[in-house]
Amino acid sequence: MHEYLSGEIDEADVLRRRLAAQEALIAEQARELAHFRKIFARASEAAQIGVWECELADNSLRWTDVVYDIFDLPRGSMPTREASLALYTPESRAEMERRRSRAIAERSSFTFDAEIVTAKGVQKFMRITAQVECEAGVPVRIFGMKQDITAEKRAIDRLRYLAAFDEMTGLPNRAQFQEKLSEMAEAGALSALLLVDLDGFKQVNDDHGHLAGDACLRETAARLSGACASADLVARVGGDEFAVLVGAGANLETIAELARAITAAMAEPFVLDGRSHALGASVGIALGAGVPPSDLFVNADTALYAAKSAGRGTFRIFKGEAAPQRDSRAA
Repeated sequence: MHEYLSGEIDEADVLRRRLAAQEALIAEQARELAHFRKIFARASEAAQIGVWECELADNSLRWTDVVYDIFDLPRGSMPTREASLALYTPESRAEMERRRSRAIAERSSFTFDAEIVTAKGVQKFMRITAQVECEAGVPVRIFGMKQDITAEKRAIDRLRYLAAFDEMTGLPNRAQFQEKLSEMAEAGALSALLLVDLDGFKQVNDDHGHLAGDACLRETAARLSGACASADLVARVGGDEFAVLVGAGANLETIAELARAITAAMAEPFVLDGRSHALGASVGIALGAGVPPSDLFVNADTALYAAKSAGRGTFRIFKGEAAPQRDSRAA
């Protein structure tokens, strides 16, 4: 009897030890799981990537914290698909719904960059990745990730802007000018190229510093944009030099009138730091009919040099191999 009880006690002790070992293993696994969840949450927040899931039967949603943050909604609230869709711009919502429906029908996936206006009225851009999950060949849920790409989108837009526009003045830059010049010339859609160079700009820079010079360039851009409202392009092509492209159909009188408008606008005093400064501009004109883009620029530059040599504040039109002649209507 004693031996029998002793055997039962030994077996119970073994079971207790096994149970304790299993509980310790479970506890350790729970700690590891909690640790990994913490790491995932930190990585998710750092990358601004959240995980989401939608049950197709009732459109119920499950989000991780970052998804709430992207939409500026309280963490842990009960989101509905209708409420979240209302935060998409109409164009993004329509495109996202189209891709979602197609993915469900094809049992596939999609990636889409959407624009939203959050619950706090903040414009954001969000990259959505989605995968349809099936059971027995039937779509039952769709899940994936949402990433805040607002900073990335704005950086790309900024680079695109800088690739085409002059940061100082906001006008198209030399690269965009060259592209437009070639496009218009090759299509036979260019009447004239006008090169505009400021008179006295170096003295402003030397006497009053680059901040005054920068203000002068911005004011020049504004005046040119106003005087050349009918032109196809007004660009800053370098330093204090600007270019104007006039489309097909403009006659010599129209082009001359435009040059006069430019010189008149630039003859008005510039007020910098409360002080008035007299500047002005010279204009060189190359007529565009049948002239290659590279020659057009050289011709306009030659005419510009002649305008400056003639006393500045005036314009010249390039007229073939001979020296550029002063138009009789020049200021």
